[in-house]
Amino acid sequence: MSPSGCREPVSAVVALGANLGDAASTLRQALADIAALPHIQLLQASPLLSSAPLDADGPAYVNAVACLETRVNAIELLQALQDLENAAGRTRDYHHAPRTLDLDLLFYGEAQMQSDFLCLPHPRWTQRAFVLLPLQVVCPEKVTPDMLAAVANQATVWLEG
Repeated sequence: MSPSGCREPVSAVVALGANLGDAASTLRQALADIAALPHIQLLQASPLLSSAPLDADGPAYVNAVACLETRVNAIELLQALQDLENAAGRTRDYHHAPRTLDLDLLFYGEAQMQSDFLCLPHPRWTQRAFVLLPLQVVCPEKVTPDMLAAVANQATVWLEG
């Protein structure tokens, strides 16, 4: 992965989730792997949170949110995240299938983008307690009380912190 030219750093936010295997260890390893990527600095990660699957089957998920600073463009960052998913054994058997690792790019600076490959900001970030609660820890300015009230019925439990 090489940045296009000498880019100014851009803030990015990534949601992490897993519900197969030792999901908590997988997320901790994913955070370490993200921090080791070239041209990416892990600034902060939320504590781990457990949540019931939303619109999906399978065991409970472990989730977190990480704030990054990067010099790579959004597509390069997404590709690096998908490479980490694949290295963790991620398969895409069907929509909302249980997964060893899921890394969603929520925000890339203030970018707004709609494509088959990437939508920014992530289209459903405001509808998911497992995103909003950890996001409130690391980027409180992005989360409003109304957003939290709208997802209050989604079951979550903090595993750390």
